[in-house]
Amino acid sequence: MADTSLSAVPALPGRRRGLQVDGEKILLAVLLVYVGLFALTPLALLFAKAFGRGETGEFLGMIREQWQSVAVQRALWNTLKAGALSTLISLVIGTAMALLVGITDIRARSPLVFVLLLPMLIPSQITALAWIEMTGPQSPILLLLGAAPDPGTKNPIYSMAGISAVMGVEHATLVFLTVRAGLRRVPRDLVEASRLAGAGPLRSTVSVVLPLAGPAVLAGAALAFVSSIGNFGVPALLAIPARYPMITTLIYQRLSGFGPDALGSVAALALILSVLAAAGLTVRAFAARRTRMVVEATSAILPRFQLGRWRLPVEAATWVLLVLIAILPLVALVTSSLAPALGVPLNGRTLTLDNYRFALFAEQATRRAFANSLFLAFATAVASGLASVGLAYLAVIRRSRLARIIDLIADAPYVIPGTVLATGVILTFLRPLPFLHASIYGTIWILLAAYFGRFLTLALRPTMAGLEVMEKAVDEAAQVAGAGPMRRLFSIILPMATPAAAAGALLIFMSALNELTVSALLWSTGHETLGVMVFSLQHEGNSPAASALAVAAVLVTIALAGLLALFGRRLPQGIVPWQA
Repeated sequence: MADTSLSAVPALPGRRRGLQVDGEKILLAVLLVYVGLFALTPLALLFAKAFGRGETGEFLGMIREQWQSVAVQRALWNTLKAGALSTLISLVIGTAMALLVGITDIRARSPLVFVLLLPMLIPSQITALAWIEMTGPQSPILLLLGAAPDPGTKNPIYSMAGISAVMGVEHATLVFLTVRAGLRRVPRDLVEASRLAGAGPLRSTVSVVLPLAGPAVLAGAALAFVSSIGNFGVPALLAIPARYPMITTLIYQRLSGFGPDALGSVAALALILSVLAAAGLTVRAFAARRTRMVVEATSAILPRFQLGRWRLPVEAATWVLLVLIAILPLVALVTSSLAPALGVPLNGRTLTLDNYRFALFAEQATRRAFANSLFLAFATAVASGLASVGLAYLAVIRRSRLARIIDLIADAPYVIPGTVLATGVILTFLRPLPFLHASIYGTIWILLAAYFGRFLTLALRPTMAGLEVMEKAVDEAAQVAGAGPMRRLFSIILPMATPAAAAGALLIFMSALNELTVSALLWSTGHETLGVMVFSLQHEGNSPAASALAVAAVLVTIALAGLLALFGRRLPQGIVPWQA
């Protein structure tokens, strides 16, 4: 009888086994260079610059100079106030919507959730522009209601309250998704016990559901706060005209005014944002740990409370709120894009498509911005998708400790404010590159480098989640059969991971297409992006053209989101962020 043990055929498998180790080392090295160059190095150089000596040569002089600056203290206080107020708004809206959708018998949940997700799908600068058009003196909605501000008066949205309100609405979706996920972990039997004890729906919600979902609520609030203090799109369009300085806008203005000469002070400002973000993320991590400790996941969903005679009023109030915060700003944006000029009322005789012709076809800079954004989004999506498959394979299937460390590092450029990353990227690529003796500063390639670091985690999370549910024995069987790591990666892992990686790549494409926070500090003439052009047109006073370009970007974004939602139905739970 033939010996079928592995020891009977040592030669060929032994050689292949040696190739396996080399293949994994090569793959790890490539991923380490990728993440190290685009994620770790910018942040390391940023912190080194921030902790450097100032103009006087004092130890930690750069940080001391910023802390002692009245302008920085004012911007920091404004950032904290606006961040706290916007977080409160996000918390109220997001938690209320999560409870209504998650534990009541409210109808039309799918349309309701879609409308609720609109602020997250639309870039922040376009959201701010939509609110400007809805609340200004020429707002067609306010004019129809007779509530428009008098011509020539200041738009009320240009204020701390307006900034906080827009950011609060935009980030309410983050709280909604976090709390809704937390509600799925609340044990059904505890809720049913409270009902059997005679507690009504409201009392059960207040005394049982909310306390158990409390860590999720806290995690959502921390995420909303971190997003608010790092938001640049809304402050760029609202805080700068309102003369309400915030840390993100102060960084932008210093770099715009002084260029690379301001990198020292900007690095110290970015460090302040990083500390605030780290504090918020620490609270979120603590809350997530508490969520796992307090209750265990249950397969049974919570019973839906019957609203009874209150259902119609609750539904009406919910839809009024959602239309007000999500639909009407977009309607105002569309009507502004159809007006011939700023201040001209829109009617059947004045309606025109000239703004679209100008923004999409006649203006060379906007055409160039479309081409640049499409290239950056596509290249980032492809590169990040491929890198995520390799890294997920090593971290999830091969259980490589180094791969898991690389995975943690890859998260950092996305969770920190974009202005922080952009500052680090400038420090990294300002000088000529080794061997090439050329700098990519002031070219489109520095934008691509920043995007590579910024968006990798958006593809990595879905890909790792997809491989987590994969049967590990498939890879082990191929390894026993003598297949090397590269062969297993391309013939077994890649086909299985492609759907999840493609979903992540599509999410990257949608996010990168309208990106502003990073691009605002890195773009140069001839290398504009869509987000930059919307901001620039509005800043120049050409609101109709800015609105037209924004509407076009919104349509593309919604189309991509619809494609991702359709594609996500075939994927495991959690691959698509807003998947029900």
